[in-house]
Amino acid sequence: MSDKVADEKQAHEEPIEDVVEPREIPLGKRVLLIFAHPDDMEFGCGGTAARWADEGCEICLCVVTDGSSGSDDPGMTPEKLAETRKSEQLAANKILGISHLVNLDRPDGMVVPDLDLRRDLVRVIRQFQTEVIVCQDPSVYFYGNQYINHPDHRAVATAAIEALFPAAGNRNYFPELLEEGLEPIKIQEVYISNSREPDVWVDTSSTIDRKIEALRQHKSQMGDWDPGPMLRKWSAEDGAKRTPPVDYAEDFRYMKIEG
Repeated sequence: MSDKVADEKQAHEEPIEDVVEPREIPLGKRVLLIFAHPDDMEFGCGGTAARWADEGCEICLCVVTDGSSGSDDPGMTPEKLAETRKSEQLAANKILGISHLVNLDRPDGMVVPDLDLRRDLVRVIRQFQTEVIVCQDPSVYFYGNQYINHPDHRAVATAAIEALFPAAGNRNYFPELLEEGLEPIKIQEVYISNSREPDVWVDTSSTIDRKIEALRQHKSQMGDWDPGPMLRKWSAEDGAKRTPPVDYAEDFRYMKIEG
């Protein structure tokens, strides 16, 4: 079972009591998606990204690793795989309507949430001038009793959260970025995917087909597996939890950042 499939097999939990008013549509029009590997985003929020793009949002995907460890094929070199996966990601982005791609090219499987990565993510946040961020949940270590969350997922999620608050909006963090002309920006909203505490379900009924087709572009990872049936099953389960229910949905923990 691939890491991405195992991630998605986590139990779908009941909604928790709302502490903020959940939104389906981001308040800002510039959305930054921060994920560890090529194809992580499609599993976590591909349908949502496509829907927001359809509604006029400008979307940037930041992929932190080069994806070079995503194969056990002895005939595939890390360098060739990294280039292949970049091409696959560009093809997937085109299907979803994602207009910008940033590759940080960290070695796949070796990411740590250090200050260098935090600075790089703050740089991307300020460059893109985003107000809305989507990332994974840094607190999830185990999914059930069969899968340990990929360390890159946890590391990138941790770095993303630590970058967006308070560093992105505070000029005293990483003053060297000011010398690059990158002024602080306050992040208004965060959507956390693969969370154990979801409280918003985005209706992806109109974009489920594109989510599946985008994943199919990652041929180096999908192999002979067709993600369609399983993704429809998971999305239908999430759609049933939305109020009112819809055919397909993706779930998130939503945060509105104050201060």
